Amino acid sequence: MSKERRTQVALLVTPGSVLRWQARLIAWKWTHLSRRPGRPPRPGALRQLVVRLGRENPGWGYRRIQGELLGLGRDVAASTVWSILKEAGIDASSQRMDRSWATFLKAQASAIVATDLFHIETAFLRRWFVLFFIGHGTRRVHIAGITRHPTGPWMAQQARNYLMDLGDRAESIRFLIRDRGAYFTDSFDAVFQAVGVRVIPTLPQAPRMNSIAERWIGSCRREATDRILIPYRRMGHPTRPQSAHGPRRQGWVLPVPHP
Repeated sequence: MSKERRTQVALLVTPGSVLRWQARLIAWKWTHLSRRPGRPPRPGALRQLVVRLGRENPGWGYRRIQGELLGLGRDVAASTVWSILKEAGIDASSQRMDRSWATFLKAQASAIVATDLFHIETAFLRRWFVLFFIGHGTRRVHIAGITRHPTGPWMAQQARNYLMDLGDRAESIRFLIRDRGAYFTDSFDAVFQAVGVRVIPTLPQAPRMNSIAERWIGSCRREATDRILIPYRRMGHPTRPQSAHGPRRQGWVLPVPHP
């Protein structure tokens, strides 16, 4: 490059520009990325875990949750747990547990079973009685048996059959609600009391004490028995009542299908 050309190129860049670029290059090399002041951001997995513990355990405060996290190997400050709960809209205190009757009964529902007996009329005015059990927690209905004569021995046998059908699930039952009908005899109660179930008779003229069973009877009548004519056919032995879950499912008696 000729001397004249070099002079033209030098006029494009001043010495001050060169020195300024050099200073910026040195600063960029030795200057580290700046960090925001304060604590580092909380991981998303930790946030999800704290929120889950708070929602699934309403009786735990933020300090209890912190202790559980320490047991899981997560070293988290109590103030961090408190702020995460607040951001999720969860009360950080241990007094947020719902103590209403609805919540209490829902928690006890899995241990409660209700039973009742209702009648149906055939097309030829023959009356049959249906014994059923219904779980408060699952609302699952078990048709125990059907007969024209609900005697004490028959009722007790259906109670034994019901417990046998439940198997290991019978251990979760703590209370049986029934009305004060004469067909619920002492032998019927003794079957459940022998396995540790407390039988609770309803008060006189208080059908709401067994409202779930009464509601199912009403639904059964409105949606089934009041809409059809039930023909009569002799089932099994002419004098021996048959169970709907027994080995002989003759006539019009059909079991309720499992959900």
